[in-house]
Amino acid sequence: MGGVRRGQLRFGLLGPPVLYDVHGEAGDFGDGTDASGDADVKAIGSPKVRTLLAALLLEAGRVVSVESLKDALWGGAPPASAQASLHNHVARLRRLLDDPERLRAVPPGYLLRVEQGELDVHVFERHLATARGAYAARNWERVVRECTSALALWRGTPLNGLPAELGGYAFVQRLKEARLLLLEWRYDAELAVDGARLDGLVPELSALAAEYPLREAYHRQLMLALHRTGRQAEALAVHRDLRARLVEELGVEPGPAMQEAHVEVLATTGGPGAPREDDTASGGTDDSAPALPQPPRPAQLPPPPAHFTGRTPALDDLRSVLEPGRTPAIAVISGMAGVGKSALALQVAHSLRERFPDGQLYINLHGATPGMTPLTSAQALIALLRDLGTEPRRIPEHPDAAAALLRSLLAPTRTLLLLDDAAHAAQVRPLLPAGAGCAVIVTSRSPLTALDGARRFPLTPLSGEESAELLRAVSGRDALDAAHPLVELTGRLPLALRIVAARLAARRALTPEVLAGQLAATEGRLHHLEYDDLSVRRSLAVAHDALAASEREADRDAARVLRGIGALDLPAYGAPLLAHLVGTDERRTEAALDRLVDVALLEETAYGRYAPHDLVRDFARELAAGASDVDAALPWYAAVAERALTAIVEPGLDQDDRRRPTAAQPPDHAAHVAALPTFESAGQAFAWGDTELVNIVTLVERYAEDAGADADVQALRAARISTLIRLVFPYVLRSGRVAEMEVLGGAALRVARRLGDESAEAYALGDLAALHFLTGRQSEALALNDRALTIWRRLDRVSWMRRCLNNRGLLLEGLGRYEESGRALRQSLEYSRQLNDPHGEAVTHSHLGNLYEHTDPRAAIEQHRLSLAIGDEIGAVIVQHSAHCNIGYAHLTLGEPAAAVPHFEESLRILGGHGDWHGESQTRLGLVRALRLLGRTERAGAECAELLRRADARADRYTGGLARHQHGLLLRECGSTEQAYEQWRAALDALDGTDEKAVVTELRELLAEAGTR
Repeated sequence: MGGVRRGQLRFGLLGPPVLYDVHGEAGDFGDGTDASGDADVKAIGSPKVRTLLAALLLEAGRVVSVESLKDALWGGAPPASAQASLHNHVARLRRLLDDPERLRAVPPGYLLRVEQGELDVHVFERHLATARGAYAARNWERVVRECTSALALWRGTPLNGLPAELGGYAFVQRLKEARLLLLEWRYDAELAVDGARLDGLVPELSALAAEYPLREAYHRQLMLALHRTGRQAEALAVHRDLRARLVEELGVEPGPAMQEAHVEVLATTGGPGAPREDDTASGGTDDSAPALPQPPRPAQLPPPPAHFTGRTPALDDLRSVLEPGRTPAIAVISGMAGVGKSALALQVAHSLRERFPDGQLYINLHGATPGMTPLTSAQALIALLRDLGTEPRRIPEHPDAAAALLRSLLAPTRTLLLLDDAAHAAQVRPLLPAGAGCAVIVTSRSPLTALDGARRFPLTPLSGEESAELLRAVSGRDALDAAHPLVELTGRLPLALRIVAARLAARRALTPEVLAGQLAATEGRLHHLEYDDLSVRRSLAVAHDALAASEREADRDAARVLRGIGALDLPAYGAPLLAHLVGTDERRTEAALDRLVDVALLEETAYGRYAPHDLVRDFARELAAGASDVDAALPWYAAVAERALTAIVEPGLDQDDRRRPTAAQPPDHAAHVAALPTFESAGQAFAWGDTELVNIVTLVERYAEDAGADADVQALRAARISTLIRLVFPYVLRSGRVAEMEVLGGAALRVARRLGDESAEAYALGDLAALHFLTGRQSEALALNDRALTIWRRLDRVSWMRRCLNNRGLLLEGLGRYEESGRALRQSLEYSRQLNDPHGEAVTHSHLGNLYEHTDPRAAIEQHRLSLAIGDEIGAVIVQHSAHCNIGYAHLTLGEPAAAVPHFEESLRILGGHGDWHGESQTRLGLVRALRLLGRTERAGAECAELLRRADARADRYTGGLARHQHGLLLRECGSTEQAYEQWRAALDALDGTDEKAVVTELRELLAEAGTR
């Protein structure tokens, strides 16, 4: 190979990373001489510098970001001093390089210049490519030369002595596999030319065959080397041992090449100089070879599972689907590791034996078997054809021809095939019969959606009662029932249940309660779910390890995403959050999530939302190895919350004040916001909040009282949580999420006080006041609002003083303190005019209208119309919808329900998707009242049912109580008196403890009437 000189070699990764100190340019590096040649190895004493060199060489000629280098040097958990330490390591590496300019700082990281022929991996791969071409052309001398030159570069396992995650499992495995391939090619070439080294091949090949007991190539080459040096008996022994091993461990016969070598040994009984067939001959028919006996009608199903439990609907559906028909029936049973796919497949297959009199074929494809490489389609075809009686020498070498032969053999039969543990559709497709009398059951973690014509049966964990039944049957502990903690601690997964039951059966002194206590320790659950050869962890690891070792980007991303899930344990996940955590774009993250769903490590619970099974969560936590991504998640959530705020709250002082930083807000918050896109509409922002609120609440509950963290970390988390709650609260408030408001509001108040952030405390007090107002506790709301007002006055924040006075007037009006209400509202109106805040002015006119309604409903309507005019002028949707709602209520007070209905309807129309649960609920309640008074009971009932459904979904007992009051009145008017009393009793219970005096009094009177009847 011309043009590559020893003197050019500067870097080595084929073993421990090295630098070569080059002394000359002489010598051709393609002649198989020692790679070091005229180059001495420079000592790199520092492990961190070695790691840095390797990380840069793995991306030779490309910029490697600082963050990536930190991850490489500190395993994803860089210390606070990482930046400075990295600079020091870079400086040390520059001093070791022959030219310091080779390593340059190029934003966002560093670039190491590597010229052609300077890195041993590149030279190795060029020899490999040339050897491949020479091998295909049967240019044996060139094959020997190129393979020898490439192998001379090998100094041991690539990246030896470095962290296992550096470079990735796939990189190292690819190079190791390339070395084995080069050895195969070289020995094939040396056997083809029968050179002087023939005697020396036997010990080398013997060592390789021992090291790789299932690699057929080395055994074939050893057979031929032994045979051609006159050791026929030993050659036959090599074949016999390999065949026994393949049949026992993989259930397959040796491949065509091995069979041809066997034929050569059997056919050529003379010495090494006797005539023999060419290495590339097909073998043909050989009368001297022993004939294989014809197998009986196949009945290969493993025994049916003991203690099979549940799955009755799936069993019935499978039996129905697997009827012989015009085309072969294909059923795919899919699901996560340990969910019982094979057990169900065997149960149904045994029940259908009579339906398939020509036999039942079974093959384990090892798609996700711990410690096993998945069978190729070619290997599976050979096994199936052999089991159908085809002589090995008559099995076509080309997989397409073998698949055609399999279809021909099965076409006239009624045969059932069980293809267990398939990796993917491509593995299965060549094995499918074409005969209408045949049927196929495939089990796989993947649903194999690319397999046309298949009916799919996705399995979920067992029910609680089915789980308890399985535990009782296997363990012999008859007292176990569906309520026992073991049922949920095993995730109702059949594999986990069988392991637990086996442990209980083996140790009678071990009580279910003690075992449940062991499992309840989060860190130890998977450890306790191992018994003998059963292991939940190993079953899950197969899928993850295959993804991590894959050469496909989406697979490697999927492995990283699963680790990210373990580092941030949340109820559900979406692509945007995970993309932020793992540092990829959303497109790649979505592809990674699809792969995790495909291998049953995640479930897509709703479109774009993903959640793992509980045991997969435990496995993901182990992958994360104690790392936590909460400090990356909290700023992301706070930033998106601000984007949602700007989409939900109309521009103006309300939005500006809520976005204004408090004293504790982290300084990097603005940068996080700037890095995110805006929401295109309020509807999109509400949709984001609806999906992510459960995660936000989880993070707040988990970390708001994070007393175990380092003090500085704890303070920063508290500041991020305070910022997040302040920004997300307008969404929560408008959505009417009562339970979440209580959790978030209480946490915000505690965190603000711990931080000493007065503004944040005032926000929290005001938000809690809003919660109490929504739930009918107006006296408590007033007290909280007044405490917030005191803080805002001390801070001289006029815009917030205006809001608090406005709210104070509203609350006082609801409590019947009309004179105080008027004073507060007029003061608020004055502040709005000082601030030139038309939105605030419009809201205050609305509240003044509510106040006037008690004395002069016509004057109230004028106030509401004034509010509506301002709302129309500034385009304030919430103001417009509230004004129409309030006008409707004023007409109800005047006894004019017909005039009220259009305003309630217009209010709902204007609101649309802008979200304002309080306004919507009050509007719907008014509409129900108006329609009932007009005698339009059918529509009133429908509106009332919708209101109740929405209130119950938000856990809003107060609104639910008001709606049930109206529902009872509607039921009474329809003659359903008893049901009306039930509704009123439920309403009174819901309104107990609120300040809704008038409705509570009416309910008591209505129920008192019931007592007299």
